[in-house]
Amino acid sequence: VQLVESGGGLVQPGGSLRLSCTASGFAWSSYVMSWYRQAPGKERELVAAITSAGGSPNYADSVKGRFTISRDNGKSTVYLQMNSLKPEDTAVYYCKAFNQWRGTYWGQGTQVTVSP
Repeated sequence: VQLVESGGGLVQPGGSLRLSCTASGFAWSSYVMSWYRQAPGKERELVAAITSAGGSPNYADSVKGRFTISRDNGKSTVYLQMNSLKPEDTAVYYCKAFNQWRGTYWGQGTQVTVSP
C-alpha cells in the first residue's frame, strides 16, 4: 500500500502549485480522499476532501476560493490545485485515504513553502 505525494516546492506569494497523490496497492476508488497540512508547531488540519465518486468537495474556510481538490480514478490520483498562495499556507501537505470498512492510509507528505 502506498500513497505518494508530489508537486510541493517553493513559490512566491500569489503563486500556484498543484499537488498530486498517487495510490497503489489497494482499492483506491472506494476511498474518500483528503488533503491535510501541518505547519511547524501546529496540529495537522484538514484542507480539502472529496468523495469516492469525485463529488461533494469540501474545504477549510482558510482555503475556500483558492484551492481545488479533484481526483482521477483511472489514474489513481488525487490533486490539489493551490492558487493565490499565502505565506500562511506554508506546511507539509499530506494526502489521506479513508474507507470506513477498510481503514485509513497516509502519504509521507510534501513540503510547500510560500515565501518572497
